[in-house]
Amino acid sequence: MIAVVQLLVKYALFPAFVIDTTLSPLNFFLLILATLAIAAGGYIINDIYDIETDTINKPNKVIVGKKITESSANKLYILFTFIGVCIGFYLSHKVGRPPFFGLFVIIAAALYVYASYLKQIAVAGNIIVSILVSLSLLIVGVFELIPAMTIENETIQSTMLEVLTDFAIFAFLINFIREIVKDTQDVDGDHKAGMQTLPILFGKARTSKVTMALTLITIAIIIYYITTFLYMHVTAIAYFLIAVVGPLIYIAIKMFTAENSNHFKHISFMLKIVMITGMLSMALYRVIL
Repeated sequence: MIAVVQLLVKYALFPAFVIDTTLSPLNFFLLILATLAIAAGGYIINDIYDIETDTINKPNKVIVGKKITESSANKLYILFTFIGVCIGFYLSHKVGRPPFFGLFVIIAAALYVYASYLKQIAVAGNIIVSILVSLSLLIVGVFELIPAMTIENETIQSTMLEVLTDFAIFAFLINFIREIVKDTQDVDGDHKAGMQTLPILFGKARTSKVTMALTLITIAIIIYYITTFLYMHVTAIAYFLIAVVGPLIYIAIKMFTAENSNHFKHISFMLKIVMITGMLSMALYRVIL
């Protein structure tokens, strides 16, 4: 999903604007590879620290300790993270911006801190992982647009960064809601592991109301965006109402009545669908511009 979104940014969103980009197809592939490698490392270290909770919440999906040893998982985590950071080092120097290398180090470190510590703290872990998801979009703009920025093209390059930031905010909001929903789904295992997630502190019912409120706020933000920037484009309005706003209204209703793990699992799945349809809207910019 990360790779698809980054490809959409490069080959669907960017071509809709007359902008200058930096990365060759090979180097853009390396950027995707670096992002995926660090993300894979993050998933692995998360699974290592989640062995106890996953045994309760999703026993059929436990990999570490069953299909591979914890030692092997740690080695894979180090390998994937090392590959991602090394590619990031190469790309940062390739575009003439060595400080950009710090992004890869910060993201890799944040994934470790999230899995080992922050995940146990209510909201904090949800915010961190959602920021990292949004960064998977923004990092494309950082490497493609900023190094190619000049006095002549600064306005259009900045506009493109603003559009990309809008998508990153959308990704943050949807992922943040989904993280809380997943915590609600996994409340039993998390409670036995001594974690302090929002559903454990507030209870399932109150947390459902919180996520419903966050969903309604997200809907309001999207409608504001549509009425402010897309009011002249019927195709775009129809797409957002049908493929994004409609499902979010459905999700908000479901959150109000959700009670058991299966309900929250369904809501989590629907939020993933909304994330996909929201990102696919990048292809609309070729039509509306």
